[in-house]
Amino acid sequence: MGKEVFLEEKEEPPSGADSVANVLNFPVPEQLQQPDSIFSVASPENCESNSLGCGSTSNSNRIRIVSRQYQSGKRTNIFRQHFYPEITDTQWNSWQWQLQNRIKDLTGLSRLFNLSENEFTAIQNHSGSLPSSVTPYYASLIDRNDPSQAIRRTVIKVGEENTCTTGESDDPLHEDNDSPVQGIVHRYPDRVLFLVTGTCLVYCRYCTRSRMVGSKGGEYKFNVNQWERGIEYIRQHNEIRDVLLSGGDPLTIGDDKLDWLLSRLRAIPHVEIIRIGTKSPVVLPQRITSGLVRMLKKHHPVWMSIHFTHPDELTPEVADACVRLANAGIPLGSQTVLLKGINDDVAILKSLYHGLLKIRVKPYYLYQCDPVAGSSHFRTTVSKGLDVISGLRGFTSGYAVPHYVIDAPGGGGKIPLLPETVVGFENGNILLRNFEGNIYRYPDSQPNSGETREQ
Repeated sequence: MGKEVFLEEKEEPPSGADSVANVLNFPVPEQLQQPDSIFSVASPENCESNSLGCGSTSNSNRIRIVSRQYQSGKRTNIFRQHFYPEITDTQWNSWQWQLQNRIKDLTGLSRLFNLSENEFTAIQNHSGSLPSSVTPYYASLIDRNDPSQAIRRTVIKVGEENTCTTGESDDPLHEDNDSPVQGIVHRYPDRVLFLVTGTCLVYCRYCTRSRMVGSKGGEYKFNVNQWERGIEYIRQHNEIRDVLLSGGDPLTIGDDKLDWLLSRLRAIPHVEIIRIGTKSPVVLPQRITSGLVRMLKKHHPVWMSIHFTHPDELTPEVADACVRLANAGIPLGSQTVLLKGINDDVAILKSLYHGLLKIRVKPYYLYQCDPVAGSSHFRTTVSKGLDVISGLRGFTSGYAVPHYVIDAPGGGGKIPLLPETVVGFENGNILLRNFEGNIYRYPDSQPNSGETREQ
């Protein structure tokens, strides 16, 4: 019997006010202004592992052809011409090809980047979890020669990761202590974290779950039996109304398997909303296909929290991916980790947050970097974070200001941090400091009984 082929309908770029060219003011190359189908082929034998759920779950001869269009940024086009001249648009724009061809070893990284001695030695000597992994697309955004470039520092290992300082630990948030069932973290009364995979497309060097992600044979790799146990736990606990899928990155899982998981969760009456925590739209925007979007729409209400770090990530491809998700009715929020020398600057974060609002992503959380082992070179002081929030609040729209939080070590959950705005109390008034440093009085006492207000 021949191979069974599934052809998804041709996708057009967003149009009108939602086009990425209009949203981010990116120039559109002439050759991209006319519709042109791009076909990508994925089959199970081309996938890195079954844990990713690529292709068919039942028939190895099935091939899925996805029609997709992309408008690439100038930097990405130059990178492709230099390092991947033989790779066709079909391959480059296939998320399966990108995943299969992640740069994961010293040889691959050395081909693309002029590694410093620090980087070279750290990568060469690495063992265990949190390996190197960068998609070719995301690699195109990284400066080849500058080890201090912001996003390069987030994904290329350096020797400082091997130094564990006071207060750091492998599991600083005590997630394992709050895990009644493997893969489930139940910390808050009405919601759970469901770790559905240990695979990421790109491994951030400051990862909270560096103890387990990317580990071959690790306990959090894709496993249907593990999912079943997690689903059963949620089913038995009526107080759970909100399920956050995380890992690893849930969008490394193929559409069919992810659809199966979401269907099982949506069948539980007390599960009101499902959230997906992911970095895929940032490091592999090609993952946001029409098939994925249609599948997610079936399971509404679905929300998505996207891990953004720096304005260098705001490319035409990323804008396209986020607009597609937003057009499908999926509310998008960003989660950013405050990182020393990378984004701990008002101008940098303001640029990031303004860009996110243009593509309909609400800045949601700014995290103080967790004290995971080997992260001291990434962590700022809390006072620095408060200064950043002070430089945003009042100086830009409220939608562009996230909640600055510490996920408390020891399992205390997220605790919001705010600049000091309450100065004191005086004669029944509360004294408040505004963004300019001026003091204002607000009457904070109950008026006497019988008092009237003149009109």
